[in-house]
Amino acid sequence: MKKMLSWICLTALVCTLLSGCARTQTAGSVYYLNFKPEQDDEWKALAETYTQETGVKVTVVTAASGDYEDTLSAEIVKSNAPTLFQVNGPVGLASWKDYCYDLSGTEVYSHLTDEDFALKEDGKVLGIAYVLETYGIIYNKTILDRYFALEGAKITSLDQVNNFASFKTLVEDIQSRKEELGIKGAFTSAGMDASSDWRFKTHLANLPIYYEYEERDISSTAEIQGDYLDEYRQIWDLYLNNATCAPSEIGVKTGDEAAGEFNNGEAVFYQNGTWAWDTTMEEKIGAENVGMLPIYIGADGEEDQGLCTGSENYWCVNKNASEADIQATLDFLNWVVSGETGTKALAEDMGFIIPFEDAIASSNPLSRIAEEMLDSGLDPVSWNFATIPNENWKNEVGAALLAYAQGGQTDALWEDVRSAFVDGWKREYDATH
Repeated sequence: MKKMLSWICLTALVCTLLSGCARTQTAGSVYYLNFKPEQDDEWKALAETYTQETGVKVTVVTAASGDYEDTLSAEIVKSNAPTLFQVNGPVGLASWKDYCYDLSGTEVYSHLTDEDFALKEDGKVLGIAYVLETYGIIYNKTILDRYFALEGAKITSLDQVNNFASFKTLVEDIQSRKEELGIKGAFTSAGMDASSDWRFKTHLANLPIYYEYEERDISSTAEIQGDYLDEYRQIWDLYLNNATCAPSEIGVKTGDEAAGEFNNGEAVFYQNGTWAWDTTMEEKIGAENVGMLPIYIGADGEEDQGLCTGSENYWCVNKNASEADIQATLDFLNWVVSGETGTKALAEDMGFIIPFEDAIASSNPLSRIAEEMLDSGLDPVSWNFATIPNENWKNEVGAALLAYAQGGQTDALWEDVRSAFVDGWKREYDATH
């Protein structure tokens, strides 16, 4: 009888200890509001793997393209708010810093290769970049080689292209010989619907901002001067006048259409970034047939310019979450950036360049090109568009760019672009500061 009682007591103790461990392990949970629709499947698969390994529930919800801020605004006030979200840089942080947990002493912060990849304010680390990305002008090597072989080609090698003038010569000659090359245009369509306009009202707009900041030796400003808007105009004109469609048609052209034109070999050039690499591009063009050029706009010294490299993807942990959920989120992030499973998913499955000590090489050929260009000594163009006052500024510039394209590219319509760019910057900055 005593043995029986001892056995019952021992069994009860073991069960209590085990259930206590289980409660400790699964007390917290993670809710990640993901910014990148193109990596939705990969994040959900990684979350499932983590849950299987640890028992900690990780929920991934992905906002629709262009709707992240609205989705975050709606979700962050709920009782089951995201424990992990992201901001796009200093401007985005200004809107959400009151929700950001100080990551200063965390393990995930300790794994960063450079403190410059963190967003800091008042001595606190409020955001951590988890991916470095690069954009420029992606090109199809096969079609370019076909052009170089044409009799009378004005450019016979990319070695001859290192500024706007030489690039313009190349683009316009390709456009004039598109029938010989079997393509619809030198450039893919400059779509200005919501799925595509960010490429021009934000990423292309970064170039005149970057060169003005360099000239003025500043990193942000309350008043942009627009010193490089003539250069902005000439690269925009080059896109519009040498594309697969007429300038008047870009209002209804989408990001998917531009990607399809490039992947189907209908165009040689496609302004986009490392994130554009996907299975369709891999299957239809192949890693060995893609390259990337800097975006030349005609600025002095651009011969030494590299690609546009930076991040607008900073993880922030919701400080208003429960202590258990905060810890669960920090544990998940540390697992992602320091273990083989997580780093492999980021680098190989998602194709990211990741700024962490245990990073492995990206499987993305565009990312590898970006790394090679960084190693070449060319000056990378920083992502100064993170200092744009707000989304309304981008929308007004985008609307003015579209009106300019559809209205015949007149000087008067470009003045509207200039006004949206310069006057709109001050107005929106004043409204948000």
